Formats: sequence, C-alpha cells, structure tokens
Amino acid sequence: MIRKAEKKDYEQIYNLGEQLHENYKQKYNLEQLSKESYFHILVYQIEKKIVGFLIYTTIEDSTDIVDIFVDKSYRNQKIATNLLDRMITSSTPKMTFLLEVAVDNDVAIKLYEKFGFKIIHTRKKYYGKKDAYVMERADVNE
Repeated sequence: MIRKAEKKDYEQIYNLGEQLHENYKQKYNLEQLSKESYFHILVYQIEKKIVGFLIYTTIEDSTDIVDIFVDKSYRNQKIATNLLDRMITSSTPKMTFLLEVAVDNDVAIKLYEKFGFKIIHTRKKYYGKKDAYVMERADVNE
C-alpha cells in the first residue's frame, strides 16, 4: 500500500534511509520538514513495515525528487516504480520533475528513463568523488 507518511513512520524511514546515506537522521529532520507545504513523503507499506519511500518537494510547477529508496530485500517488486507512478499521476498538470542520480546507478537511470526522464546535465563530484546526472521529465498531462 502506498500512502502519505505520518509522524509514526519517521523512525522506519530513518532506518531505511541509513542504508542510503550515512547519518540520514541527522541529514533530514522529517518532523520539521513535514510542516512545510512543499515537502512530501510517500511510503510503501507491506503489513506494518515501511519497505520503501519517496521524498520530494514541489514548488509551483516544479517537483524535485530528493530520495527514493527501497529496502534491499524488497527490490525488483516494482515498489519504486509504483511510488514514482503515484507521485507523477497525482501531480498537477504541466509539472516538471527533476532529480540527481549517480552516473553509475544503471538500475535507477533505467527506471527514470522508463518514466520519460532525460539526462540534461552532469554534476561533477556531486556524490563525493562520483559524478551525478541531472535528469528531467517535463509532464505532458494537460
């Protein structure tokens, strides 16, 4: 089940996030950020366990994907696909979506391309020593 995150989900999101970024809890104060109208979190829940999440910000007609992550033991089950689909289909018309992805993250790049994202720029050493692609999807909903 996909739904908006609630305060009770934050600890599980932090635990998953630690697999994505070291010190995830220190990097994001979800309780504080969630008070902002532009900040959104979708979670994918199986029974009572959060197995994936998508964090994004929306300001006017632009959405930035901050993080998308699926627990390693739940990958290849279309969880990230379903999270992205929910975000895109529930957005307002003519939305532009942006994200950064490590240039060597082929699995994620293929997923984003499946949703119509295109590489528009390379950010050198964005992830420490690794470069990142900036990818964009201009929504065609009208």
